[in-house]
Amino acid sequence: MVKTGIETAEVGTQEFFDRARARLRFDIPPGLTDASVVPLTGDHGNDFMLQAIAQEKPIRPAAVLIPVVAREEPTVLLTQRSAHLNEHAGQIAFPGGKIDAADTSPVDAALREAWEEVGLEAGLVEVLGLFDDVATAVTNFVITPVLGLARGEPTFRPDGREIERVIEIPLAHLLRPGAFRVEDWGREGARREVVFVDYGEDVVWGTTGRILRELLDALFPEVARARRAG
Repeated sequence: MVKTGIETAEVGTQEFFDRARARLRFDIPPGLTDASVVPLTGDHGNDFMLQAIAQEKPIRPAAVLIPVVAREEPTVLLTQRSAHLNEHAGQIAFPGGKIDAADTSPVDAALREAWEEVGLEAGLVEVLGLFDDVATAVTNFVITPVLGLARGEPTFRPDGREIERVIEIPLAHLLRPGAFRVEDWGREGARREVVFVDYGEDVVWGTTGRILRELLDALFPEVARARRAG
């Protein structure tokens, strides 16, 4: 069971599953097939930059897997990128990457990347649905998050090339009202919100932090209300 930190409410794997299926979808988002569709975030600064970039070059489609590991205390699996990479070295992210021509859907791309990066077998993942697209102003991607429940006590094997290690953050930690913090950053004359969540010495931030916060806010609106009230 996952204690949410709100009164005495607890959330188990089955309730998480039920909430996800009620909120998520399986249809392909229009941003993946129509380059003119730019997902908006509600953050004025970020949206301004996205619209400007979309006028210069098409935004590239990508998919990430958000694996919730069905342990006695459920966890969310993330990866730490290797320190030698040219882009996003050392950053914490979900398994995922660009959607290749051979991928039949965002789900296929997310599951393929998770297998390649950390050895998570697709057969162990119960896909719960697709969350709202997120566009990135820096890397020029539109990302489809795929939520999956990893069952059967999976073991993980970082590939050692792109992925340095695997991190599991307890879902209970992420559901605390004070788990996420926000900073205002400036870039090219525009201000945008950057979302952070700390877990021990690890810091999840940027697009990954934003996806996590928005997904959990959508599934657990009581947590979002408690955070805003605080």
